[in-house]
Amino acid sequence: MPARPHAAADFHALHREFLILPNAWNAVSAKIAERAGAQAVATSSAAVAWACGYADGHDLPFARLVEVVEDIARVTRLPISVDAEGGYADDPARVGENVAALIGVGAVGINLEDGRDPHELHLRKIEAARAAAARERVDLFINARTDVFIKQLAPADQAAEETIRRGRAFRDAGASGLFAPLALKPADIGAIAEASPLPLNVLAWRGLPDAAELRRLGVRRLSAGAGLARAAFAAAHEAALAFLTTGKSDALVARDGEAVNYNALIKG
Repeated sequence: MPARPHAAADFHALHREFLILPNAWNAVSAKIAERAGAQAVATSSAAVAWACGYADGHDLPFARLVEVVEDIARVTRLPISVDAEGGYADDPARVGENVAALIGVGAVGINLEDGRDPHELHLRKIEAARAAAARERVDLFINARTDVFIKQLAPADQAAEETIRRGRAFRDAGASGLFAPLALKPADIGAIAEASPLPLNVLAWRGLPDAAELRRLGVRRLSAGAGLARAAFAAAHEAALAFLTTGKSDALVARDGEAVNYNALIKG
């Protein structure tokens, strides 16, 4: 299902201020985020992979990701950004094809990560993604992720500087945003946000400053990552354990909260 006409522009505009972005793993989790007040929804590669029975890290067949995004686009009118990991290919041309497929089912944004791949390869993937988006006539928000902090690709005292350097190269390659997961120290976050030519995205994590402080530091986007999925899966595990241990029905309704009508939620 193609995105609604103005969804890409709307998603870009959300980065002019401060966007708190929940990450879903299927249609119902996206609708739950929408009902909670989300302005846009993203996928989490880890959460989607786990929900489909795969490990995170390019194990998920790309066709399954396309199906998940299509399901999400069918039930929500929110702008959708897709965590595309490393593009699910080493060949930039194939990455471009994959990005076009995601646009075709409703994506107006993607995350594209470098991991431990060569920096130049990541730049070529960004270029291929931008070219694919241009062919599809969608102003795709390419959120270029660098794993400098999360995978310790540079010494700790050089991580902010290296992230800034990569962010400038990402901008030149056609990226729209800079994602620096596990940048946690205010000094690092502030330095990156000030020097980056792209809106800075950080990942919700223990020890991260709160939203008010992140906004003050110049951050434009805060992503939940796999956090919501982990919380949901933990709640399911606790309920299953209690039910199997006691056999009491109360274990299955203790977290029912507002007793959401999920049929109505999906159709609404």
